[in-house]
Amino acid sequence: MHIRPANVDDLTNIAQLHGKSWQENYSSVLSGDYLAHRVLEERTQIWTERLTSLSDNQLVLVAQLDGVFSGFICVFGDKHPQLGSIIDNLHVTSEAKGKGIGTQLITSAAKWAQTYYKDCGLYLEVLECNPKAIGFYEALGGQKHSQGYWHTPCGNKVKEFIYVWQSPLALIK
Repeated sequence: MHIRPANVDDLTNIAQLHGKSWQENYSSVLSGDYLAHRVLEERTQIWTERLTSLSDNQLVLVAQLDGVFSGFICVFGDKHPQLGSIIDNLHVTSEAKGKGIGTQLITSAAKWAQTYYKDCGLYLEVLECNPKAIGFYEALGGQKHSQGYWHTPCGNKVKEFIYVWQSPLALIK
């Protein structure tokens, strides 16, 4: 497995995986029309912006398994005054799940956060309808901090949880 910083050449792979992940995991909360016709276009727009104008506090890493794109993570350092740095996205291809890629990506991101934002915790938002992700974050020591609602791009209101780690060291093994 190889983990490296993302670049603009990764744009298509990242946007497609992000869209596919939403199609696979959020069909119960996002409209069929949105998932079929708009998700890829919107994810491509978001990742074009993120990969062509990186902010100083942003990290995007990609994972490759045997030379094949297998996942990515995006983190924004010191995003929230109390919770710290946000793990904004973590997605692994269906074919690569269960091979440790998600763990390696989150560990690599935590090492970056420890270097640049060591006085900040880490947190992420996860939808209630994604129990596999919740189990993964809990297995990594994430603690449920609070809950709220995500207002989806297609107009739905969906329950989400915020999971926290008090410091990046909690994710570095």
